[in-house]
Amino acid sequence: MQGVIGLFAIVGLVIDGGGKLQALTHAEGLAQEAARAGGQAIDTGKAVSGTGIEVDRNAAVAAARSYLQDAGVTGTVKVSDDGGSLQVTVNEHYDPVFLVGGSWTVTGHGSASLIYRG
Repeated sequence: MQGVIGLFAIVGLVIDGGGKLQALTHAEGLAQEAARAGGQAIDTGKAVSGTGIEVDRNAAVAAARSYLQDAGVTGTVKVSDDGGSLQVTVNEHYDPVFLVGGSWTVTGHGSASLIYRG
């Protein structure tokens, strides 16, 4: 009987550990994609006029937030203090199948440069 309980615990660790890892990978991917969407928010007026390629920081934050909303997740989006990068954090939850203790929270991070170096 103890062997069955031990086997059940090992199976639970493997399945729920894998599920948590999958949730983390998903959160990381969403954060990176949201940051990438924000990093593509080029100030078209300057680009078209030929005065330079510059990222519109407000549009970058809005684009990243829009990406997160469209993906159905919540997170934070902010421009770094020096204005050079956009940081995105996504929190997701994984509900274990076998192990008790409630939902597990995983956090994904992504960033994109807001400075064009050409």
